[in-house]
Amino acid sequence: MLRTPVGQTRRAILEWLKDPAAHFPRQRHGDPAVDGVTERAVAAKLGVPRRVAATHLALLADLGLLRTRRIRRRTYYRRDDIRVAEVARLFEKGW
Repeated sequence: MLRTPVGQTRRAILEWLKDPAAHFPRQRHGDPAVDGVTERAVAAKLGVPRRVAATHLALLADLGLLRTRRIRRRTYYRRDDIRVAEVARLFEKGW
């Protein structure tokens, strides 16, 4: 899933979310480092429609690699570093 061309996009998202303040502009509501970033911010960074970014983010959230938080009417996404480390260990073991 993360080794396909689409997987490279998802890996880039995970990499950006390691330090969201460095990769995304300030947001009107929510702190990128604490609350995460919106679909719109990820879509702008990727240069794709919001729905495409939403699909990537939803998959990563379903896998548990991202945590979500609702602020007002928007969903904010941030990395779950513990889960990312668990998945990385599985791949290292040859899963």
